[in-house]
Amino acid sequence: MERILVLEDDASIRRELFTLLQSNGYLPVEQEPCELALLDINLPGENGFEVCRRLRQHSDVPVIFLTARDSAQDELLGFGVGADDYIRKPYHSSVLLARISRLLKRKNNPVMAVRGLTLNLSDMTVRFGEAAAELTKNETRILECLMKQELCTREEIIESLWNNSLYIDENTLYVNINRLREKLKRLGAKDYIRTVRGVGYRL
Repeated sequence: MERILVLEDDASIRRELFTLLQSNGYLPVEQEPCELALLDINLPGENGFEVCRRLRQHSDVPVIFLTARDSAQDELLGFGVGADDYIRKPYHSSVLLARISRLLKRKNNPVMAVRGLTLNLSDMTVRFGEAAAELTKNETRILECLMKQELCTREEIIESLWNNSLYIDENTLYVNINRLREKLKRLGAKDYIRTVRGVGYRL
């Protein structure tokens, strides 16, 4: 049974989360170790950002911020300190469970291989033949999206990166795609990412 760390200041929401998680086969806990962390931002003592920073010093478990704070600055700061997702309250239980499931599957299946490319999600590296390269978090998520589906729309890639298309423009995505293309080219995987005009990208 996978342990989900729940740090929530509101007692009624905390009870609701515990019930939801238990009824779906998870074990909610209030201290480590865990396989995934659900963090509110407004906590007594350390806030959620500080908890996430501290967690990232020794762990790569998926982190989801679940909070009523809805500013773009808070969301960007959340991703900046190492969060994998950011969900605003009031949350929809089925959406929350889907996000938890997706992150745990990625954690439990860290290696993907397509057309000679091998992507390791744990250490964010890509290998082609005997050559390997380190990727940024954004490059890793873009390649993961393409390796899962082969053809991804721009919107799907943006969702996989930031989960909210309001905070990224087409130019930023284009820059990330080009950097990833260059890294793959240096490995010998030239022209692996192809543009599908008016749609997105494919391997």
